[in-house]
Amino acid sequence: MTFRHTSVGRSLSRTALLLKKNLWFWPVIAIVLLSIIGVTVRRAIETTMKENLRSQLQTLLNAETAMLRKWFQSQAANAETVANDLQVRQAAYRLLDLNDDLNGVLNGAPDSAIGETAPATARATTQQGLQAVLAPELASRKFIGFFVVDRSQRIVAASDASLVGQREIPQYEPFLKRVLDGKTVVSTPFPSVVMMKNEYGESRTGEATMYVCAPLRDQSFNVVGAIALQLRPELEFTQILQLGRIGQSGETYAFDGNGVMVSNSRFDEELILLGILADREHSRSILNVQVRDPSADMTKGYRPARRRAEMPLTKMAAAAIDGNAGVDVEGYRDYRGVPVAGAWTWLPEYKLGLTTEIDVAEAFHALTILRRTFWILYGLLVASAVAIFVFTVIVARMQREARTAAIEAQQLGQYTLDEKIGAGAMGVVYRGRHAMLQRATAIKLLDVDKVDKASIERFEREVQITCQLNHSSTIQIYDFGRTPEGVFYYAMEYLGGVDLQTLVEKYGRQPGGRVIYILLQACGSLYEAHSKGLVHRDIKPANIMLNRRGGESDVVKVLDFGLVKAIDEKKQAGQTGDGGLTGTPLYMSPEAIQTPMSVDARSDLYSLGAVAYFLLTGQAVFDADNIVALCQKHVDETPIPPSERLGGEVSDELENAVLSCLEKSRAKRPQTARDLAQMLAKCPEAAEWSIEKADAWWGKYERGQTIENTPSADIASTQSNFDRTMDAN
Repeated sequence: MTFRHTSVGRSLSRTALLLKKNLWFWPVIAIVLLSIIGVTVRRAIETTMKENLRSQLQTLLNAETAMLRKWFQSQAANAETVANDLQVRQAAYRLLDLNDDLNGVLNGAPDSAIGETAPATARATTQQGLQAVLAPELASRKFIGFFVVDRSQRIVAASDASLVGQREIPQYEPFLKRVLDGKTVVSTPFPSVVMMKNEYGESRTGEATMYVCAPLRDQSFNVVGAIALQLRPELEFTQILQLGRIGQSGETYAFDGNGVMVSNSRFDEELILLGILADREHSRSILNVQVRDPSADMTKGYRPARRRAEMPLTKMAAAAIDGNAGVDVEGYRDYRGVPVAGAWTWLPEYKLGLTTEIDVAEAFHALTILRRTFWILYGLLVASAVAIFVFTVIVARMQREARTAAIEAQQLGQYTLDEKIGAGAMGVVYRGRHAMLQRATAIKLLDVDKVDKASIERFEREVQITCQLNHSSTIQIYDFGRTPEGVFYYAMEYLGGVDLQTLVEKYGRQPGGRVIYILLQACGSLYEAHSKGLVHRDIKPANIMLNRRGGESDVVKVLDFGLVKAIDEKKQAGQTGDGGLTGTPLYMSPEAIQTPMSVDARSDLYSLGAVAYFLLTGQAVFDADNIVALCQKHVDETPIPPSERLGGEVSDELENAVLSCLEKSRAKRPQTARDLAQMLAKCPEAAEWSIEKADAWWGKYERGQTIENTPSADIASTQSNFDRTMDAN
């Protein structure tokens, strides 16, 4: 066996034929392949880009965190250096002693002593000395001011005289408390308490400021006070964060435990236009923007309907304040509502959150281009598929019209069509003749309205299978072809007789001898088919013709092998139906109803027994109001013996032969058509029908005379209805 004749080879051949005949399949295949490739490639690229972005964001955040920690440590070291300077300590001790003296005066001295100016003069002198000592340190280390506090958080000296004497200032208390416990602290930026100049030279309160504060200790290393050195955040703190930027939309910023931004955003001008920042000169985001989610993209025109303080923190800020570091490259909304990817962390020792973010649109710009390109190609392919499909439909319609015109012209290649003599589920049968041979021929055409891959295959299969059978009781095929217009046809011997359905309907039930004579010939045809591993699957009266041919009468021809099934499963692949209900319900075996794929030769014998029953009695084996009920009777109900219906007239041998074919169990039926033929040959009626009787019957039939047979009691009126129902399917 060559590869072409294997099931795989046949499948490939059919696929190639399908693709050749249906050009619009190619764009569809291309669409499917492009979809698979596009989705796979997109996912691979997206995964790679996300991993790279995740790595970039985390690396940048780590670098920014390390730089910021280093800067904090450097500032803390500077503050400790200043706090441990001998001259600074001596001046601070004198101020702290003077402050104690002043406290004693205020708390216990007589009123006359309060007016003394000596302590105030001494304190002023000492403070001037401290400022003189600190001046070089402040200048070299970019500190813009200072203050000194005692253990009670009373400010005993300050670069801003308005602070001196104040105690427990709320803005200072969070870091002063920790410093007086012995720790050096760098505060987060907060609004200034007193007037201070900003970077534009304007003096006002509420400007962003921060302090690095170190404890002052006595000779016993006990904390006796603290010195706080003032920093301007925008000089170094914000500059360090601004170094961490990716692309045009990337930024790194810090925020405190309340979600307030404590460094500048790179989008200050945009934030003013969005209404997030106040529209005034030199307006900045530091301390003025809350890192909250507006729930939609404000840069695209969205305006929230609630105040910013009522909005939830962004996903990033909420996670960081809770102490959870993380990276999100899938996208979340930032304080503008713009989808961003970001990495964040929380620095608990500084009570500070740090994040680096970039707009998702920019981060995945390459992926967006790829996606657009893919959709453009996808759209072009879809348009091509639609165009080719429309073209195919137009061509198919033109071909159909051409086929119809060819049939109306009554000329198919070498054959001339004379008249329509029949129609079935798949096609139409015409009587015609060969142009050269002038031989009467039956020509079966595939219905122009049912031309598709499945119908063509079934049509071809019917021809090919019938051509394999040579028995004289099997209809013979002369020719098979396809016209230029696409009309499929095959030519077979013309039978001018009558099918068994019409025979009974017109002339009533048939005598037992004639029934046996007909069945013996049908058994011969089926035995050949079964021996080749083929099952007819649609044996019924309408598919068995009774003819007068070659000078002989009652010549049987078995027709319509279109539903034939190969018993061998390997042969069956690609040859027959899909396992659905196939056949005519009045003559179907129980297994054909219950398990259609399991039918074998004995199923045909059941159907032949049902045909015999119909010929003998003029009635179908079972009758019902609907197909479901009829099928159920075939599966469950025992048939009424023919003799019981006829009141005798049928020998026990013939009745046993017919009823054995109608057994529910295949094992109880004749196992082959030859076994059935042998049973029929032994029946007493076998000798009752002779050639002379057949010739006499056909002589009257051909002359159109009335043929009198014993009338049937009731020819099943539902016979043709069920046949037509199932043929249509």
